[in-house]
Amino acid sequence: MTFDSLPTERRIIAPKPGAVAAAPGQPTVVVGKTTRAEELRRQLADEIVRGALPPGAPLDETEIANRFSVSRTPVREALRQLVTSGLVESRPHHGAVVAKPSFERLSGMFEAMGELEAMCAGYAAERMTPLERRDLEAIHDELRMLSHQGNPERFHDVNERFHNAIYAGAHNDHIAEITLATRVRVQPFRRAQFRNLGRLAKSQAEHDRVVVAIMRGDRTAATAAMRGHIALVRDEYEIYAVSV
Repeated sequence: MTFDSLPTERRIIAPKPGAVAAAPGQPTVVVGKTTRAEELRRQLADEIVRGALPPGAPLDETEIANRFSVSRTPVREALRQLVTSGLVESRPHHGAVVAKPSFERLSGMFEAMGELEAMCAGYAAERMTPLERRDLEAIHDELRMLSHQGNPERFHDVNERFHNAIYAGAHNDHIAEITLATRVRVQPFRRAQFRNLGRLAKSQAEHDRVVVAIMRGDRTAATAAMRGHIALVRDEYEIYAVSV
């Protein structure tokens, strides 16, 4: 199983009328035409996740409607869906804004993310196939080159593949889906920390400890290395947040 082909902003689809039950281990597929509101939701979610719409950015219904040449009705529905997902906050008398959680809530989100990713890394150390291990090493090598080039945007994109490979390598679809859903909530903050001076090289070194442990089949070391990596991601975001 691979998660690279799935949209970044959502991996879990709740069954609904018109949905076809997927084979075990695969997401439910919804049959029927995608609504304009759903298309808008996906587009806006992608921009939030990529950092094009930063935390705290206002989301004006009229402006979005004009931008996409639609009425305000699908925009309103798309924003409602984004509020439900946690990517957007609705503030009385101030409209919708890209979510900017409190320090305490963000710390809790990173803490949950660290435990989930650590679990995936631990299982991956025990369960990854030889081919999956080779693929992980190849992605790791690509990230090493990008860290030398100093390209944070490209590094972030390949970094997604790195973590996705570990989720898939855990061979537990349920845990992988929960981890992906949680990552959506912290994605804008994970992306931002790559702008810190020297962060790419540090991230690569942290990844190296994770990869070495997985290649050795050391579940305990892989779990600890990944937990430590996500804790440092949180620390680096805090450094970034103070600087802007």
